[in-house]
Amino acid sequence: MEIERKFIPKCLPDNLDSYEHHDIQQAYLNTSPVIRIRKQDEDYFLTYKGSGMMSREEYNLPLNQKSYFHLLTKADGNIITKTRYLIPLFNSLTAELDIFHDIFDGRLLVEVEFNSIEDANSFIPPEWFGEDVTYDKKYHNSNMSKEIL
Repeated sequence: MEIERKFIPKCLPDNLDSYEHHDIQQAYLNTSPVIRIRKQDEDYFLTYKGSGMMSREEYNLPLNQKSYFHLLTKADGNIITKTRYLIPLFNSLTAELDIFHDIFDGRLLVEVEFNSIEDANSFIPPEWFGEDVTYDKKYHNSNMSKEIL
């Protein structure tokens, strides 16, 4: 189960390059339900996500490089590339700050994953997080993949 809240950051944290980060490329084979392929650094995954906004089923399966690039030719819509920074917060939480590249250059999104819906609902975000867009579908990467730019 994935439980997460999403925000549009007002600004970037200081010393961003000091945080662990990953280079991500992902594409969608289907958006309802979500079937996604992802290359994260040198690792490859196939992901299924059920319906929902803040809480939904999620299953990740490993792929190899050959399978990833084969499936990439089958993907629909926009391929999403981003750098994800892992920024420690309080209570062992981590902010996942995505800085998008290529066709989505300049977009920013920060997500926090939680162990329970209660934890997610009681979360008080840091000031730099900005607007809460958890329940706005246009901020799901699967919907970004369908945007006409």
